[in-house]
Amino acid sequence: MTLHITETLRVTPAADSDSVLNSANSFSLPLTFFDLPWLLFHPVKRVFFYKLKDSTPATSPLTGHITWNINEPKPSIVVGPNDDVLVTIAESEADFSNLSGYGQRHLSELHALLPKLPVTNDSATAFSVQITLFPNQGFSIGVAAHHAVLDGKTSSTFIKTWAHVCKQQLENIPENLVPSFDRSLIKDPTGLDDKMIDMVRSLKQDKTKVVLSLTPFPAKELGDDVVLETLVLSKDDVERLKERVKNVSPSLHLSTFVIAYAYTWTCYVKARGGDVDRSVSLLFVGDFRKRLEPKLPATYFGNCMFPVGCYNRKAAEFMDEKGFVTAVEILSDLVKGLTSRKIETIADSFVEGFDYQSWSTQFGTIAGSTRLGVYEADFGWGRPVKVDIVSIDQGEAISMAERRDETGGVEIGMCLKKSEMDMVVSYFNISLQN
Repeated sequence: MTLHITETLRVTPAADSDSVLNSANSFSLPLTFFDLPWLLFHPVKRVFFYKLKDSTPATSPLTGHITWNINEPKPSIVVGPNDDVLVTIAESEADFSNLSGYGQRHLSELHALLPKLPVTNDSATAFSVQITLFPNQGFSIGVAAHHAVLDGKTSSTFIKTWAHVCKQQLENIPENLVPSFDRSLIKDPTGLDDKMIDMVRSLKQDKTKVVLSLTPFPAKELGDDVVLETLVLSKDDVERLKERVKNVSPSLHLSTFVIAYAYTWTCYVKARGGDVDRSVSLLFVGDFRKRLEPKLPATYFGNCMFPVGCYNRKAAEFMDEKGFVTAVEILSDLVKGLTSRKIETIADSFVEGFDYQSWSTQFGTIAGSTRLGVYEADFGWGRPVKVDIVSIDQGEAISMAERRDETGGVEIGMCLKKSEMDMVVSYFNISLQN
């Protein structure tokens, strides 16, 4: 795909009398034990597609970077009065309808629509944007966000806030969208910050006590045969799948998330095939904003996720006739257990997950959620026609979002080699028909 970079901008935040950046002083926000585990992960990358004839996009994005002062015990997000966000403007002659569709798309073509996120040993950019125009077709907004700065909830809230301000031509952000930066709400009575830093050092094999390099783990190399495809479960599909399980065990937690993840996971394991005794694991993260005491504001800015997983299961458990029910039972128990988990176990949970990831033949994770409302981001040209999480290419992750045009349905993104993707889609469709 031919891409022409037409302009590179650096956008600084507008200062006002109430801004934290209305003086020469910098604004510093320390990372918490919820943020620290994601310090060396690759950025979360999304692309939003908007369909229209003519366009002149406007931006007002996030600024800041992660740094670690040698005199400080942990890294912080620092935003100075002269900080900015790199915004790239590009133009493409590619087929907009294909790229913004649900079928198989080559990963390289989607990556061309995403910005770089500069990272050095001592500084990591928080956010960057690329706007790509497709003449007479539409445009895309590609965003890259550092995971230690933004989780899915924070990232999607920022995008919707940015869109709301642009569409309404507002100078001030509505109260219900104002981010909360109060890190004092996150209590650390048992030294979880130190445990998280030690864990990150061990993962990077850094045994020193000096400042840790902020460069991420090496990126996974992908072949030209890797594609991204979006599978769909309608509301009726979800209800029919729930009925299958209710007949077996009526007391399960049968949320749309549990049903969609369990169904996709079983199709994924079946498609991979292989030794039925091979080790497989699955994991997801739960939002803890409402599970802490005191509860955090809905607009809390930062990570507030807790990992839970089921590790070292045999592939055979998900490949037989009861595989879907087994997956639902496992995920149901994990979701129910979230509220009873003590936050002090967060370090152990992260370490356990990383340990099993190194030798499980399949390690499924979820990016996104059906509750983030990514299709609500209307900048004034209507809602996006498609939203993709492209960064699922760096692991065996599955992305999840609400359906654009139907309440109760699910869009499920997968990134695999084309041959394996064809197998997953086949199992996915045949099992629904049956």
